[in-house]
Amino acid sequence: MSSRTSGFVQGADPCPGSGCFEFDVLTLMRSGNHLLDAGAAEDRDLHGRPVCLSSRVDDPLMWGFKGFPTSDAMLGRWVLTAEDICFRNVVMSYVFRLGKCVPITRGGGIYQEHMNEALDVLVNGGWLHSFPEGKIAQDDQPIRRLKWGTPSLIVRAPITPIVLPIVHSGFEKVMPENLFFGRRPPVPLWGKKIDIIIGEPIEFDMASLKQEAAMVPHDPSSVRKGWPTITPGGLDEAAQRWLYQKMSDKIQSVMERLRKKLLNLKQH
Repeated sequence: MSSRTSGFVQGADPCPGSGCFEFDVLTLMRSGNHLLDAGAAEDRDLHGRPVCLSSRVDDPLMWGFKGFPTSDAMLGRWVLTAEDICFRNVVMSYVFRLGKCVPITRGGGIYQEHMNEALDVLVNGGWLHSFPEGKIAQDDQPIRRLKWGTPSLIVRAPITPIVLPIVHSGFEKVMPENLFFGRRPPVPLWGKKIDIIIGEPIEFDMASLKQEAAMVPHDPSSVRKGWPTITPGGLDEAAQRWLYQKMSDKIQSVMERLRKKLLNLKQH
């Protein structure tokens, strides 16, 4: 790996066993610091509050950059993974569970049982990855609309997580979707240059946001999904929809600015 400067990590070399999928990623970790650059990880306070990282990275390869404590299982992240991809049989389920993966059912909604499992990680002060864009993203296009599962975890966490945005470029060359007759290569490709930029942490003032959400007028024509009321805020479904969209928009806009900054850094 090459050196990092001001939160910009260059030239991470891929290795066997890397993740095969690129998504926008949300991570929540137990930390008292903000991880403003790649080397801050070893200074984390294990008794601090959870931290939420929103990243466009390839897990777990991204966490192999210099200075990150990948060897300590207690500090390792939990990650939300597609049930239909990573939990297709008993063997795969066992392997991915050992890798601290939480299965997520596509289309199961933000209040599915697996999301409660993810929330338990936060309640216990763990560090959790999720993928708010929810789709494979190998093209160099603007950050797409984020799913609401990410903000729902932030809102429901007993201690409001911090969102740390991370954007990368280059993983699409490690595991290209259409390399061999429209298929991925059997193993990750070597010798590819990867750039990672780590942004400033985003903190949400949940008290103010929930107060705003509670004042949102109800639209009787909108479709209801039967979501539970969030306590202790007591937010109904209409208020939750407003709140989740507001938070998703903020994370998306920050990540898009980071994406443009990364492109600019690569050109100079």
